[in-house]
Formats: sequence, C-alpha cells, structure tokens
Amino acid sequence: MGYLRRLIEYWRTAFDWRAEETRLNAFPQYKVPLRGIDMHFLHVPGSGPAPCPLLLLHGWPGSIFEFLELIPRLTDPVRFGCDPADAFTVVAPSLPGYGLSFKPGQPRFGIEEIADCMVELMQDVLGYPRFAVQGGDWGAITASRLGCVHPEKPIGIHVNLLAVRRDHQPAANAAPEEKTYAHQLAQWLREETGYQWIQGTRPQTLAYGLTDSPAGLAAWIVEKFRAWSDCGGDIEARIHPRPSARQYQLLLVHRRDRLILLALLCPHASAVADPRRPDRRCSNWLCRISA
Repeated sequence: MGYLRRLIEYWRTAFDWRAEETRLNAFPQYKVPLRGIDMHFLHVPGSGPAPCPLLLLHGWPGSIFEFLELIPRLTDPVRFGCDPADAFTVVAPSLPGYGLSFKPGQPRFGIEEIADCMVELMQDVLGYPRFAVQGGDWGAITASRLGCVHPEKPIGIHVNLLAVRRDHQPAANAAPEEKTYAHQLAQWLREETGYQWIQGTRPQTLAYGLTDSPAGLAAWIVEKFRAWSDCGGDIEARIHPRPSARQYQLLLVHRRDRLILLALLCPHASAVADPRRPDRRCSNWLCRISA
C-alpha cells in the first residue's frame, strides 16, 4: 500500500507524458490496416552493410516503450562500439488490441491471428520474405506460433518465455528435478493465474473498473511486476546493484515512468483480454511444439 501511494503520487505530480511522447516520436512509426485493425508499428532501418530484419514482439503487460532504449543498439551498433555487420532493421509493432493498435469495436485477436498478422506485416507490407523474431511473454508465444505454422519465414526465433504444456504429470519414477518442476508448476497455476481467468472470461467487466480507477489499474499491473521479478517484495530493489544517490534517483524515476506507461497503455478490454486459459484452442499447437 505504501509503495502504491508513492507511485500514484509520482504519477499525479511528476510524471511527464509529453516527454514520453517525444521519446516515442523520435522513431519512425506507421499505421497500416490489417485484418480489420489499424496496426501501429515502429520501422527503424539499420545502418550496417546488410541489416537483418528483426521483428520485436512485446507481451502483457507491455508495449513498444520497452524497446526504445534497445532499438538504437540494434540498428546502429557502431555507435555503441560494435561491428556494423551486426546491425538489424527493427520492426516493433503494438500487438493488436494494445496501445496504439486499438480502436473501439475492432476484432479481438488470439495468438493464431496475431501470428498470421505479423507475417502479413513483415512480408506483404514491408517486403521481408524472411526475418528474425524475438518475443517476450505474449510475444514469445506469438513467436513460437509463427515458427510452428510459418516455418519458412523466420531466420530464427529468440524468446525469453518458454511456451510449455501446463498439464505435465511426472511419472512415478521421474527424476527429482522433474518432480520439483511439476510441484512448482502446480503451485504457480494455483496461485498466479487468477488474472488470466478473469481477463480471459470477463475482460469487459474488468476493463470498466480499471478504466474508471487509475489507482486500481496501477495496482493490477504493478502487482505482477512485484510477483514476477526477483525483488524480495521491493519492486525497485533490482534497478541497480550499488547506485550512487544520483543514479538511484534517475533509475527510480525511469522505473516508475515505465510502470506508469504500462498503466496508460493497457486499460481497455482488448488489452486485458487474455486467451491463455488452458481450454483455449491455442493448446493444440502448443502441445505439438512442447512434445
């Protein structure tokens, strides 16, 4: 409660949305009609001799703001003391229903539709017949789906969340490590997936409450970062190992700005709708790639 009060007070009195707009607008961005939605994306050309096209996919709760500090390092490696041959041309879309890829009444996309939409964006709109893909969270599952059903398109995929089956039952003679994994998985499914069921079954009802209460929206999202990060209950404890007072203040503001941006960009029903329930149809292909 104390941390949330401080965060809301910072949001109310010190957060600078116009500064964040300026950061975003420093990158070339576009919108294109795809499958009944207006797809928003960044398209930042690389500066090397033959930049590799790279599709960057965010997750929930997330947005393209996560990539703004990373993109210059990918597109202009020379600027950071690296080899120009390692340059990428970055395409970073706002996933359908998130951030600027949203308007009221648009179709809701599951993983299957999002993956197909990403192929259309990269190949038909931008002209990249093959490309690399990186995804986190929902973006990681989208990347996995893309590699499963469009295997000729990705040069390779990199994910920082593994799409695994949730119905794993270890054999009686399973190794201790496998039994430990099954126990931890069962505990996680029991304690940490309530939000998925609410977002997957009653997204509109939830969106009314989160849109009406900025404090409630911030709490809904910030709780996930507290639970999912190795922070010992202090969400800002991991921002720097041994910061100076000035570094701590700058990094603290940076962390709080990122959390507030997530709250600003994820309030509507489309962004909180979560198709990850175990009975959803994505489980069929997920079983195939996890086998």
